[in-house]
Amino acid sequence: MGTYSFLDVQATLSGPGGSINLGNGAAAADEGITVEFDEDRDTMTTGADGTPMHSLHASKAGKMTVRLLKTSPVNAQLSQMAAVQFSSAALHGANTLTVNDTSRGDNVSGRQVAFAKHSPVTYAKDAGMNEWPFNIGVLDITLGAGIQIATA
Repeated sequence: MGTYSFLDVQATLSGPGGSINLGNGAAAADEGITVEFDEDRDTMTTGADGTPMHSLHASKAGKMTVRLLKTSPVNAQLSQMAAVQFSSAALHGANTLTVNDTSRGDNVSGRQVAFAKHSPVTYAKDAGMNEWPFNIGVLDITLGAGIQIATA
C-alpha cells in the first residue's frame, strides 16, 4: 500500500526577483498546489461512416495554482516578485517551476512561467488563504510509482 504526505513535496518558483519555496515549509493551505494542462492533447473526429481519426496536439501549456495560508510569509515574497515581473515585458514569463514528491517519485517542471495575476486579497471573519495563479508555457509531468522500501 502506498502513502502520501505533503511533507515530501518540494516546490520552487525561480525567476526575476528571486527563488521561492512553495512546497513543504511555505505554509500551504490544505488545498495545496494544483498543476494541470490547459487543453486536451487529442481531438477525435468521427467520419460519416464511423471511422475515427485522432489529431495529436503539440501544446504543453498549463496552469498552476498555489494556495497559501493568509499568514504565510511567502505571500509577501510572491507579491514582491510579481511586482518586479509586471513592471517590464523583459521580466515577465521568465520563471521556471519545479514540483517534486520525493516519496512518490513525481516530477513536474515548467518553463516560461508567468504570474497570471496577483492573488485576490480577502479580509473576512476567518483568515482563509491566498491563491496564486500561474500560466505555464511548457509543462512536463511525470508521475512516479512511489519509493519501494524493502522489508525484512
